[in-house]
Amino acid sequence: MPHEREITAPVDLTLGDGRLNRAAVGWTRSSLHRADGVGHGRVGWGRNKRWEYWAVTSETHVVALVVSDIGYAAVPSLFVLDRRSGAQVAVDTVAPLGRGTTLPGTLDEGPSRARTTRLSIDIDPTPEGTRLRARTARVDLDVVAQLVPGHERLGVVVPWSDRLFQYTVKDPARPAVGRLVVDGTPYPIAAGTSWATLDHGRGRWPYAISWNWGSGSGMVGHRTIGLQLGGRWTDGTGSTENAVIVDGRLTKISDDLQWEYSHEDWMAPWRITGGPVAVTFHPEHLRRSVTQLGLVASRTHQCFGTWAGRVGDVGVDGLYGWAEDVRQRW
Repeated sequence: MPHEREITAPVDLTLGDGRLNRAAVGWTRSSLHRADGVGHGRVGWGRNKRWEYWAVTSETHVVALVVSDIGYAAVPSLFVLDRRSGAQVAVDTVAPLGRGTTLPGTLDEGPSRARTTRLSIDIDPTPEGTRLRARTARVDLDVVAQLVPGHERLGVVVPWSDRLFQYTVKDPARPAVGRLVVDGTPYPIAAGTSWATLDHGRGRWPYAISWNWGSGSGMVGHRTIGLQLGGRWTDGTGSTENAVIVDGRLTKISDDLQWEYSHEDWMAPWRITGGPVAVTFHPEHLRRSVTQLGLVASRTHQCFGTWAGRVGDVGVDGLYGWAEDVRQRW
């Protein structure tokens, strides 16, 4: 099991020349990393990736919205899944050179915006948490991901090298409230049964990378549980992005995890084990996305469903979320 250092004071992610600040390598319980220096300095050009990914789950729907800038283009998107019928709405757009996109350097220090002819997204920090708005020809979303006082969220710096690194904040189990309209039909995003999850990213990436990500949010008994599991992309770095959050309190898991699942049958159960983690994911829906644009390629298999098993003494039976396999060249 790797030794990971907990960081408890604000720190700059990068040095003045754009390289990784080694004092920033570690994990946090809140957003303490200043990432404004990503993309600046003499070695800061190229390979920079910045994004805000939010997923909202309710009893009827899953909504995922992305504001991102991957260096040579902005790639905002919106995805909606009807959990009852399996119907999906997907709007994926590309804006060369990041046109129409605004992202703050550091988490919660400004709005995130995406504007294309087909999609509009606004992500705004508020006193209550984060307001998420998205609009397309078929979808209108307006939700607040509430930030309960004392709620902890996992921040991790993954160091591939001094020039290639990633800062991520994974923040599941945020209570969500608001509304979703699909094709003119309104659906409530109701308090107590709806949850928001953040994946915040700032860094400089290798050209080719693969990852697993598993997440779940909800109530198990009388406790609010947030599950965060990752794999592959952190291998060999000494960092992991694994944690469980119970009633807002985070327990970091530094063990590397073993992911077992079938590439021939994505709807078969997924098994994730290692250290205190012994969980099984049972898929209900599959989202498949393949992009091939010359040297840029992406293949995503993301399953939505329920978790079962335990993380230490924390049971996760019935927790709703997702597990994914992504292979990226960018």
